[in-house]
Amino acid sequence: MPVVAFPGQPGSIPDPATGATTAVAVERFLDSVTAATTRASYAETLARLTAGAGPTHPIAALTPEDYAAVMDRWKTAAAATWNRHLSALVSFTTWAQRQDLLATNPARRLQRRKPARRDDRAIPRTRLETLFTDPAHALREQVLWRLLYDTAARAEEILTLNVEDLDLDFRRARVVSKGGAIEYVHWATPTARLLPRLLTGRTTGPVFLADRRAPASGPRTRAAADIDPTTGRGRLSYPRAQYLFKTASAQLDPHRQGWTLHQLRHSALQHLAQAGRTAPELQAKSRHQHLASLGRYVRLGEETSARITAEHDPAARRRKR
Repeated sequence: MPVVAFPGQPGSIPDPATGATTAVAVERFLDSVTAATTRASYAETLARLTAGAGPTHPIAALTPEDYAAVMDRWKTAAAATWNRHLSALVSFTTWAQRQDLLATNPARRLQRRKPARRDDRAIPRTRLETLFTDPAHALREQVLWRLLYDTAARAEEILTLNVEDLDLDFRRARVVSKGGAIEYVHWATPTARLLPRLLTGRTTGPVFLADRRAPASGPRTRAAADIDPTTGRGRLSYPRAQYLFKTASAQLDPHRQGWTLHQLRHSALQHLAQAGRTAPELQAKSRHQHLASLGRYVRLGEETSARITAEHDPAARRRKR
């Protein structure tokens, strides 16, 4: 069997007949991604690329059609979902071109989609409370949704948590942020009451587990870090968690489309802003690097504008005297 060569790889023997395979290139690319949340997100997309093209398919022979076949899976998805998977393909392509594995850009025909702006991205508190307290929902989902709202964290950060990352006494967890930094997120009493019930004495492994045991072999085999050593169940995936949340929230959503996990982060930040928290406080909670980034999450709307205007109306102040 020929040895696949990568530029700069010691002891590699180039195989001019086949070149580097897509499967090996994907594996090497994922190894180069330091942020666990980003790596897990990219892996989902690139697994479809490997399966579609075939594990022995030369990476140099990838075509726009191969990439289009991957993205066809999400052609009816929301713009944010489409853009997330497209970003994975673009990042992989950029890396492969730097490694001299790809001479062309198979992603060149694909375009990012512009998200439709909706003024109601924040979920009303009363509807969230109804969703959180509905006994029809499994404990795992109740904990996940509460934790996402309490922490205002990214869904990928919470889904990649291990039990070892939790500090139950101080109600916080250690997460790997979008840029790879180690940071802490904090939760409130409702989450603190539910978490021990979910863990049931577990001290290692993923916090949120899938319903079934992880496959022991084949293309869907999980990494050891993504499997609970006691039950053999794998880590709950983002697509599955997203599906369950959208399905559960569809009846409460006026549009009957169901909400996204990211809307829990958006809602938490907007509700804090409505409660009077300052921009620096929101930045500390959300862990955004730049204050300007909070603008896409915090839009207080017309009611807040009217209240501020009324409170600062000079005539109104004179009447109060």
